Amino acid sequence: MAQRSSSAGTWGIVACIGDEHEGPTLHLYDLKSSSQRTIDLPGRPRWCVTDAAAERVFLCIREPSMVLVARLPNLDGIGHWKLPSGGAHGLDIDHSRQRLYAACDDGALVEIDSGSGKVRNVWPIAGSPDVTFFNPATGLVHVAIGEPGLVETINPQTGSREQTMTGAGAHTTAIVVPDRLYVISPKHGGVLVLEDA
Repeated sequence: MAQRSSSAGTWGIVACIGDEHEGPTLHLYDLKSSSQRTIDLPGRPRWCVTDAAAERVFLCIREPSMVLVARLPNLDGIGHWKLPSGGAHGLDIDHSRQRLYAACDDGALVEIDSGSGKVRNVWPIAGSPDVTFFNPATGLVHVAIGEPGLVETINPQTGSREQTMTGAGAHTTAIVVPDRLYVISPKHGGVLVLEDA
């Protein structure tokens, strides 16, 4: 779920995976008027983000592996940006450079131009990812990988990579800009605090 405010309004955006009775859908709720818009999705949704102006939403679809883009608030102008790695999963955005970072289950982090959908770079990662964060303060992308249990950090400007061991099953994270990454670790029975420097 994402919540965004703009001069046009405040919205909640929810992607639903569906069940045996209903396929996957994307919903936009206008939090002022209580109105709603819904579109069907071509596959199971994962993480989503919006652009800085809250004019478009970007949503990872697992299979076929892609980033779905739609204009806000009408959920129209839909585009399907296919990715070169299977299982699009974690997603974040660098607003200043107009880059999306999609971590994929097949073990890759894909950098996409958020204006054109063109793939700009692909880096291997150590396993199937979950949460992906871009830190605008450091310019680094962090990908949480539950097995073997680490955070993979990539500098998209230089391509340099670093791995920080966490613990098996540690795949849920939260970033607090400018310099903290919190990792929920079942192995440690608590939260690991990593410095993003």
